[in-house]
Amino acid sequence: MAGLVVGGVTITHPERPVFGEGGPSKGEVAAYYDAVGHWMLPELRQRPLSLVRCPQGATGPCFFQKHHADTLGEHVRSVTLEEKDGGAAEYIYVDDVRGVLELVQMNTLEFHPWGSRVDDPDKPDRMIFDLDPAKGVEWKAVVAGARMIRERLAAAGLESFVRTSGGKGLHVVVPIRRGPSWEKVKAFCECVADALVAEKPALYIAEASKAKREGLIFIDWLRNTRGATSVTGWSLRARPGAPVAMPLRWEEIARLKTGGAFDMKKAMKRAKTLEADPWEGIATLKQSLP
Repeated sequence: MAGLVVGGVTITHPERPVFGEGGPSKGEVAAYYDAVGHWMLPELRQRPLSLVRCPQGATGPCFFQKHHADTLGEHVRSVTLEEKDGGAAEYIYVDDVRGVLELVQMNTLEFHPWGSRVDDPDKPDRMIFDLDPAKGVEWKAVVAGARMIRERLAAAGLESFVRTSGGKGLHVVVPIRRGPSWEKVKAFCECVADALVAEKPALYIAEASKAKREGLIFIDWLRNTRGATSVTGWSLRARPGAPVAMPLRWEEIARLKTGGAFDMKKAMKRAKTLEADPWEGIATLKQSLP
């Protein structure tokens, strides 16, 4: 089959299965991102990105890419950022759906933005708590954990937003005014996570040790550092069944059964029927880190 033009971008091999036999094809993945792009862009644009690229589809080897290359497409932008070793490198970002689709053409399945923007990468404006349950933990416990984090943040004067991870868990996302350093943001998030663990040690853990996690929910606050990323809303995950990380209203999470409740088809249907962004107001909310 010849290339398929989606949103002005030529997608080669559009018939190729991306999620295994019978799963969505490369052309369908491109059509998905074209359809949900306007919902997805507010959280994605103007932020340094890490991509999950899967040249042989989600069932083959995939890899993370954060550095820019001219082969990625003319609407895929680059920004020069300082590396940990003091050197500099060109990082990826996008401004529009066309840039997203050019990355899909280059076999990108997942989009993971920084918690800061390209014009000031050292001043974060997003905090993220990732609730990652161990095997066997019930969904209602994950929902309760997300609500507890929401209450803790509200007590500190912070409104928060929630999305499914596209895996087993939930992400609680907090917009803040730019200003505090990554160190201050990370310290605040660690305090919130530690407070929950102190309150309910039989339910939560705040350290990344896999050996100690059995039966617990890991409250991952470690994404709140310079260069760390978290999957964006509406992004596919490179996993069986083509699950999607889905932004939700708080009252929606109890109706789900898992963090992978939305697959590509359900997400597409939601995008068509949504009347308002479930995260409406996140971009204009002016709240400062306590």
